[in-house]
Amino acid sequence: MLDIKFVRDNPEIVKENIKKKFQEEKLPLVDEVIDLYNQALDAKQKAEQLQANRNNLSKQIGQLKGQAKKNPDTAADCEAKIAAITDEVNKEAEERKALEDKAEELNAKVRSIMLTIPNIIDPSVPIGPDDSCNVEAGRYGEPKVPDFPIPYHTDIIERLGGLDIDAARRVSGNGFYYLLGDIARLHEAVLAYARDFMIDKGFTYVIPPFMIHGDVVEGVMSFPEMDAMMYKIEGEDLYLIGTSEHSMIGRFKGQILEEDQLPQTLTSYSPCFRKEKGAHGIEERGLYRIHQFEKQEMIVVCKPEDSMDWYEKMWRFSVELFRSMDIPVRQLECCSGDLADLKVKSCDIEAWSPRQGKYFEVCSCSNLGDAQARRLGIRYRESYVDGKGKRKSKTVLAHTLNNTVVAPPRMLIALLENNLNQDGSVNVPEVLRPYMGGKALLTVQK
Repeated sequence: MLDIKFVRDNPEIVKENIKKKFQEEKLPLVDEVIDLYNQALDAKQKAEQLQANRNNLSKQIGQLKGQAKKNPDTAADCEAKIAAITDEVNKEAEERKALEDKAEELNAKVRSIMLTIPNIIDPSVPIGPDDSCNVEAGRYGEPKVPDFPIPYHTDIIERLGGLDIDAARRVSGNGFYYLLGDIARLHEAVLAYARDFMIDKGFTYVIPPFMIHGDVVEGVMSFPEMDAMMYKIEGEDLYLIGTSEHSMIGRFKGQILEEDQLPQTLTSYSPCFRKEKGAHGIEERGLYRIHQFEKQEMIVVCKPEDSMDWYEKMWRFSVELFRSMDIPVRQLECCSGDLADLKVKSCDIEAWSPRQGKYFEVCSCSNLGDAQARRLGIRYRESYVDGKGKRKSKTVLAHTLNNTVVAPPRMLIALLENNLNQDGSVNVPEVLRPYMGGKALLTVQK
């Protein structure tokens, strides 16, 4: 969410950014929100003037009471004046209350509109209306297609005795699954390896709450995202998280951190729950787009001047992790129309699929600038030296970033396809073997 003062002072910059986001229908909102904000300021100023006048009138009443006490002969005259002033105070109190209510109502409208105006994108973001305009920025590892046919990923897993989708459909419906045996173990091995990988990078491991309040949801994502993703607990102000980023960023809601507490570098485990509502739908026999999965995430809360450096580090961590498991990947810069409204800059890390002969998304790294921090009130205390050489401090909005470390079972698709042998067995990447009891090969089950 942008600062309303920035919007008021820079309406053309905001409008140009909206055009770059291909959201022309939002252009009228800029002038509308500025007008509403000015009306709210006017109502607030008039209410403050009435409050100041009330203070003066109250002093007059006090003086008249003192005069009447000192000179009883003037008591009747003083009481008449006090009554007239009191009537004026009561009348102005009603007027002030109406103005305060009006300002509150107008500010609520301002906030509602501001939640829909997109964040200012970074100048480096490629311009385009949708994901077809995303730009490949680099490849890491040589993508290969073996000289034998690669089955669909569920067929690979089923031959290894590791999947029961039919039972999951009977129990829960489409978009759910049972993982079994070595595949379930491999799933957990990937998560454990990713956890330790990020700890070795200096990140603190966290297990967060898996449900959050509605005000936290509003703070971390846009309404279209929420509607497409979140499951609400009936009768409760609680939502199941779609990613641990939600509760991890929510942890800092309303907090003022000290300067030496930044950056906060955290890696979190959680189950994730998603409606997956929209054009993609839910596959009946696939693990790519599902309602429930587990995920290791990385979160950074930092100073504004450090956020782009952290953005670069975070997506490179993903590349390093996948390459350590012998999976070729590429970095794809997201274009302006493919960015969620809160994002300043974002990229996907896509893994190579030998079966499809193309890459598919396995990680998404995003810099949200101060958008989430503004919505949730996440600040830090910054020290500085003023013009007179005195050291002072001020509160500044922090920047927030997030990136997927791994999200099995989706990433298992890439792992299995890139390590598949012609006989249907799968090589376990060396870095995962300690988490698999030393097992180096998954074999086809009868």
